[in-house]
Amino acid sequence: MDFIVSASTDAGNVKTVNQDCMNVQLLETRGRQLAFAVVCDGMGGLQRGELAGASVLHGFRRWREERLPILLMSGFCDNDIRHDWSCIIGDCNEKLKDYGRRNGVSLGTTATVMLITQERYYVANVGDSRAYEIRGQIRQITKDQTLVAREIELGRLRPGQEETDPRRNVLLQCIGASKEVYADFYFGTPCTDTVYMMCSDGFRHKLSEEEMLTWLKPGSMCSAEKMQWNERALIGLVKERGERDNITVVTIRTYG
Repeated sequence: MDFIVSASTDAGNVKTVNQDCMNVQLLETRGRQLAFAVVCDGMGGLQRGELAGASVLHGFRRWREERLPILLMSGFCDNDIRHDWSCIIGDCNEKLKDYGRRNGVSLGTTATVMLITQERYYVANVGDSRAYEIRGQIRQITKDQTLVAREIELGRLRPGQEETDPRRNVLLQCIGASKEVYADFYFGTPCTDTVYMMCSDGFRHKLSEEEMLTWLKPGSMCSAEKMQWNERALIGLVKERGERDNITVVTIRTYG
């Protein structure tokens, strides 16, 4: 199985600073490809969200460069990823809280992280950025760590009501603004001829799942250039519909 990757981001209609940040990389070991991606959404209502996202991105980039090659040589399991990524998230949370205390500011970020190997995908999520699997249908891999998502789970809201609920942007936790942070982890077997998509909430608020499926289905994502063209087209549509937040999307296409 091989991969094609792409990513696009935009400050959006209102904000002068893009507090989203992302990175996606194709890696190769022993002639076999894997893909690694991170999407962070700095808190729009908090100060220096871009710094928070960049700090988390740096922590995972360092893990990719220093720790991942060791794991690939020795072999690893789900719990190894859970342990390593939980430590990175916890360490970033403490550093950002300390920075905020020393400088008298509040800052925080969501984080969605994905590693796809030939045999397994690994996803960690804090906040309301998301990961999806897109084939003949679209499936949300992650679950939002938000107040309205919890209300739906408890039966106090019906699915769909969260889009208009005034509390929809209230996070249960985020890196840098929570006393302690507990990421949700998701593991599974990757499929060929599939698109794995990650995005900040600004990308998805104005789009239906049907629209995302239409534009990002594997048959429409046959090259890196086409993938980015489709991403930019959807970002343009989101902006036309009046989205006020920063907008970020990452796509990973499997084939072979």
